[in-house]
Amino acid sequence: MSQSGCPLILAIDTATPCCSVAIAEGGEQGGRVLAAMTSCGSVTHSRRLLTRITQLLEETAITWTKLDGIAVSLGPGSFTGLRIGMATAKGLAFAGNRPLLGVSTLTGLASSCSTGKRICAVLDARKKQVYAAFFRRLPSGRLEQMTATVVVAPEQLAAGIGEPVFMVGDAVAVYGQYWREVLGDRYEAAPAQLHLPSAASLGLIAADQLQRGELLDPGSAVPLYVRASEAELNQAATGSGRLPQRA
Repeated sequence: MSQSGCPLILAIDTATPCCSVAIAEGGEQGGRVLAAMTSCGSVTHSRRLLTRITQLLEETAITWTKLDGIAVSLGPGSFTGLRIGMATAKGLAFAGNRPLLGVSTLTGLASSCSTGKRICAVLDARKKQVYAAFFRRLPSGRLEQMTATVVVAPEQLAAGIGEPVFMVGDAVAVYGQYWREVLGDRYEAAPAQLHLPSAASLGLIAADQLQRGELLDPGSAVPLYVRASEAELNQAATGSGRLPQRA
């Protein structure tokens, strides 16, 4: 616990090609980000994640014993990236005997937006699909998820939007022009700097979860994939197994 009495959270986000780590103190209301580091590129998360975490702790002079929890992005996102992030977070939680917390990648994206409109967080799911969920800000300032997280075609997503929407996420760079054309005045995009998932947002959200006792079981926690992996689809197609159900 920090000197202010607020939880100190180490947050990890590897849901996209960007590797993001942060240390947050306190929750969304009145909390602050002590340090954050984001790297985008072709280097795999497994080669740089632990190095980034070590650098962050050294630069802030925060020791493992001072951390109150380990937070990880649950997904949706890159299957490989999510597995690396979850495995790392679970290992750190086990080794340090610290609580494990999980935050939806889309919730983290939506939390960075300050608007009275409905927020649609969207990530490129490849294969001409997007991961999406809708959120809104309550009068109290708390973020509320209004719909389930789905994977749909961008056309299908647009067809279900009947009121002004504020869109955020890396899918905006891919399908933003199309959505602008079909939605017209109902479409507004967040600034470009908000489209990448941020471990800083995750850390603040996770601190609030910790205060409410919303913890993950390190022994059974799994990422939120939303759809089946390529391997599972191939297995189902060959009749060698049943396709598991996703959230």
